[in-house]
Amino acid sequence: MFELTYPSSPAPVYPRPNYMHPGPVALEGEEMLPLVEENGLVIGQAPRGYCHGGSMALHPVVHLHLINRFGQLYVQKRSLSKDLYPGRWDTAVGGHISYGELILEALLREAREELGLTAMNPIYLMTYVHESDTERELVNVFAAVGNFDIDPHNEEVSEGRWWDYQEIKDNFEKSIFTPNFEEEFGKISDTLLALL
Repeated sequence: MFELTYPSSPAPVYPRPNYMHPGPVALEGEEMLPLVEENGLVIGQAPRGYCHGGSMALHPVVHLHLINRFGQLYVQKRSLSKDLYPGRWDTAVGGHISYGELILEALLREAREELGLTAMNPIYLMTYVHESDTERELVNVFAAVGNFDIDPHNEEVSEGRWWDYQEIKDNFEKSIFTPNFEEEFGKISDTLLALL
């Protein structure tokens, strides 16, 4: 696993000022995200709205897959208040890395915020770039195996449950899961089972 490499002084804020935009426009309280190269080098920072607004600025996220001893995967249903793919099933934990955070710090924070999960031993699986029509993410993927005390937080997650592998595969390409989940599951499903 690599780590994000932050500059010694604060990175430049995007979007850069020009005649149409005199400076960065962030909503009050809006999260600032690091902008990165594929190797984790932080080259800037920007409001979340800029990163999701079609800028295609590469920003890092974390994903955590939870698998139990029966080979079932815990999948969360995204809250209807989410700006991307509300109401779709997705990775157990997923979220942005805030500017100044390390990858593992963000993973532990997101697990606590979304599922109330504090006791786990995450294993790094891979990093890849995911692109959609509105954003470009550097996805850092982890997994944890065990019996977990899960308490989904309704602001982030509307519900969650354990799914059998075949049930997941049977529901692919039916707009039940997020496109990112389907792509990622295809890459790591065998690795997850190998952890058992």
